[in-house]
Amino acid sequence: MAVAFTAEDRARITARLLDTAEELFATQGLKKTSLDELVAPSGIAKGSFYAFFESKEELYKEVMVRRAPLMGKLLAAALDRPPSVAALAGLMRGMVEALTTDPFYRRLLTRPDELEAVARRVGPEEIARVTPHLMTPLIDYLAQGQSDGVIVADVPPEVLMGVLRTAGLLVVNRDRYGPDFEQVLDATINALARGLIV
Repeated sequence: MAVAFTAEDRARITARLLDTAEELFATQGLKKTSLDELVAPSGIAKGSFYAFFESKEELYKEVMVRRAPLMGKLLAAALDRPPSVAALAGLMRGMVEALTTDPFYRRLLTRPDELEAVARRVGPEEIARVTPHLMTPLIDYLAQGQSDGVIVADVPPEVLMGVLRTAGLLVVNRDRYGPDFEQVLDATINALARGLIV
């Protein structure tokens, strides 16, 4: 017989599952983290997990969405500077730093199979929940820079955001660059920043 959870129980257990998942996924990864490990701190049976999340990948995705405000705060300081080559380069370096120093995202970026498994479950609803924390401030920053005549205006701000995210793609593929990775990253960031300023 299925256990009926009160709204208070559901909120408490969901929060505990998210906290546990964030810690375990950052240290062990998606595949090596078992359902037993995820549910133990919550005090629920393994089968009850599915009353909260349809899969481990779904839980992983929810942890990512929950962390979006934190990632937004890490980039906020860079968005306070007026657009310039140095400011855009600093913004990209901030994005790279956030991705490489945060244990949760660092693990995700160094395990392409886990990234792909989670990415398959990210839909419009999740994008809408992340947008106000990450995408909207960045798009607004780029649009204002275009309006001020500082950032190239012949490309929509959403496309420019994709250009800035190129630095993150280098991080995902860092093993392809060997010992020159840091120099390649630095040169790419500087070239992109120079190319975006009028």
